[in-house]
Amino acid sequence: MLAWFGARLLLRIIASGRRIAGLPENFEMRVEPDMNLLLFTICVAVLTSLLFGLAPALRPMAAPSSWLRSARSGQTRRGRRFGTTLVVAQVALSVTLLSAGAQFVQRLYQLRYNLGFRSDHLLLVTLDPAGSGLSRRQLTRLYRELLERLEAIPGIRSATLCGPTPISGAGAGRLVIAEGHWEEPGDRRYVSLAWVAPKYFQTLGTPLLAGRDFRFEDTGRSRVAIINETMARYYFRDANPIGKRVTVERDSRTGGWYGSDQPYEIVGVAADAKYYDPGETPHRVLYFNAFQEDRVESNFALRIGVKPAAVVPEVRRAASEILGAVPVGRVTTMAAQVDASIVPERLVATLSGMFGGLGALLAAIGVYGLLAYTVTRRANEIGVRIALGATRGDVSRMVLGGALRIVVAGLALGLPVAFWGRSVAAHLIADLAPQGPAPIIFGAAAMMGVALMAAYLPARRAARVDPVEALRSE
Repeated sequence: MLAWFGARLLLRIIASGRRIAGLPENFEMRVEPDMNLLLFTICVAVLTSLLFGLAPALRPMAAPSSWLRSARSGQTRRGRRFGTTLVVAQVALSVTLLSAGAQFVQRLYQLRYNLGFRSDHLLLVTLDPAGSGLSRRQLTRLYRELLERLEAIPGIRSATLCGPTPISGAGAGRLVIAEGHWEEPGDRRYVSLAWVAPKYFQTLGTPLLAGRDFRFEDTGRSRVAIINETMARYYFRDANPIGKRVTVERDSRTGGWYGSDQPYEIVGVAADAKYYDPGETPHRVLYFNAFQEDRVESNFALRIGVKPAAVVPEVRRAASEILGAVPVGRVTTMAAQVDASIVPERLVATLSGMFGGLGALLAAIGVYGLLAYTVTRRANEIGVRIALGATRGDVSRMVLGGALRIVVAGLALGLPVAFWGRSVAAHLIADLAPQGPAPIIFGAAAMMGVALMAAYLPARRAARVDPVEALRSE
């Protein structure tokens, strides 16, 4: 049953990236049970049970006299040592799996939330004006009216438009000339261009580090632009870029469709944000006022304080009343768009997290089974200890101390493997640099907590041993 539900969870993750993969929205992926695979796993489970069940059953038959001599303790020293070794190995493997899972989950968290903008409560609405017959100037006027109408809808805190939207693929790029900065021809790199409306940075939650935001009043005045932090640092070093000018060059190879000799005045500096890929290193971005450029895009971003379903009907109604024949092409959330771009990372994090959790569960079962068996076989000894004055707390600490020794031994074996595995994973998987010791510390702490919880019931049972009953059995 776990495998059945797990397979469907993985399918949902894969399906969330179908737009990035170029698959249609109605594309269905299905997984049917494979009877050959099911029979194979059942045979492996049965064979494993038989092998590990026969081993302790055959040992008394090989040397019955030694087992009769150890009947009072119920188990030979060699048998106890072998059982403890198995559980220690189980703990070592489990802490390795937990550490690996924590590393991939930490990487996923960074990709999801270290974006430079807030992806939560952000609704994306894309219009399709291609067949409307409206000119660019008409769309500019109508889109401004639509933004005002959208902000009046209850539940929408702010509205803007942008092109392209963050984490939606590559956009335009051009070479630029910055006032007071000289570049060698071989060092020049393209700067990404984005056309946004006023309140773009407020809506996306990207801080403005200096200067001001775009305004609708910029239309008809001298051209203005906003640069990101990386671009400000590259071109202006420690100098204040506000008031400086930057010029966008035409593409010398293709003639380019965009570029002008007229410079732009820098009026603001925005914090770095991931624009094309959640795993990218921040690069230089130049933002233009879409309304001043008369280049409005059809991607609307809405910061909402309610569930998307509560405002989508009103958004569609407002678009229909103002734009008439312009249909709403796509409605999604920024969180879904981000998730669709990191499907492989989500799959790896989910699988490693599931394996780590299962490993911890198996280790907990092993620790519990070993301690429960030990408490049962040592009931007489525990009764004698209590009769001689040991408190229930002393007995509980004795059992928990045994569990702690098992976990410490397992950690001593597993932690070096976890550190080695982290380095191997960093070499095999692109952009997975070691993120410090936090994932391994988490794995060790989680394993310690799981083992102590598993030891709680045997410790409690040992503390409740009746010394009279235990001694009477002697």
